[in-house]
Amino acid sequence: MKQDDLSEYLRAKEPSKAELAGMWRAAIGLQKVDGLTPSAYLMETARRNIEGEITLEEAGKAIGEYYKSKAVRAEAAKTRTDEADIVSQRMTEILAEPTFSFSPASYISIHRKLFLGIYKFAGKIRDYNITKSEWVLKKDTVRYESAEVIAATLEYEFERERNFNYRGLSPQEIISHFSRFIADIWQVHAFGEGNTRTTGIFAVKYLRTLGYAVENDIFADNSYYFRNALVRANYTNIPKGIHPTLVYLERFFANLLLGEHNELKSRYLLVGLNDEPESLVPSPREQAGEQVGEQVANVLPNGVARLLKALKGEMSVLEMMMALKLGGRRNFLEKYLTPAIELGLVEMTQPNSPRSPTQKYRLTPKGLAAKSAESRSPRLG
Repeated sequence: MKQDDLSEYLRAKEPSKAELAGMWRAAIGLQKVDGLTPSAYLMETARRNIEGEITLEEAGKAIGEYYKSKAVRAEAAKTRTDEADIVSQRMTEILAEPTFSFSPASYISIHRKLFLGIYKFAGKIRDYNITKSEWVLKKDTVRYESAEVIAATLEYEFERERNFNYRGLSPQEIISHFSRFIADIWQVHAFGEGNTRTTGIFAVKYLRTLGYAVENDIFADNSYYFRNALVRANYTNIPKGIHPTLVYLERFFANLLLGEHNELKSRYLLVGLNDEPESLVPSPREQAGEQVGEQVANVLPNGVARLLKALKGEMSVLEMMMALKLGGRRNFLEKYLTPAIELGLVEMTQPNSPRSPTQKYRLTPKGLAAKSAESRSPRLG
């Protein structure tokens, strides 16, 4: 039975069958992010569960028994179908659980549940630095978080999200913020392997707690695009004019949550592509969030000008906010720091660890020149 054969259950009259089939399809589809394909045995086991012949727990036991055979294990080792089968069942089980806790511990727990017995480091934060050659980046890599600050960075990201208020935001603003959060925790790359699969399952569980009835089919059919969108949301190559962009990830979640029909093709995410179909060129709505980084301003925004005046040496976010006598972190980031960075006037002292708790900022040569020029302006005087 092919994965697509499970789609027949999505039209089933019994809601329970359609829901289970969606979970199985999402779990199976997410294996594609690591180039894995479940076996025919897994597909038959999934069908039996959907039909009500066995429970999810019994499905897990059946798969475990299946791989006790030395001959089966030896064959599976060539293609890692054992990993694909076991993790698919575990993903489905997690998706079916009604419980969820929003915390770094919960995120780490999902990794542990998925990969226990498969990876020795299941549920353990990596203690070494990594790079990964990405097709969509023409073999370059995203700069993942440094091992020594992973735990602290996860705590920071979750605390920031926990304190964020979605009230009053438009659907697109919600999607933009949610995309940024998911992209940020993925960029940490807390584990040696299995980060995208863990993040995908976590995202679905979190969206449900926010009140969204998540259709799992988009993960079933577009999991590879999902991973590449996460890559593009976190990749910078200034000499080549490439900057992080949430556009692709936002399109994914807009399809998922708003029922939009954006075309999700990984080949359009390849860096250096100059001939995107017109339908995939960012809309004015999508471009709004990126215009600051593309413009060459003759007159600096007031917030940026004030920041240039206040920034001396290397300073943390808190130190800059105190120097400016500002109390709202979000306001500071949106109107002062982020535009200054996007204009090339301010840079991080730890660019490879953008969310490091010890991160500080300093003026670039361009920023120093702009500060000198602006110091003669009445606005700064």
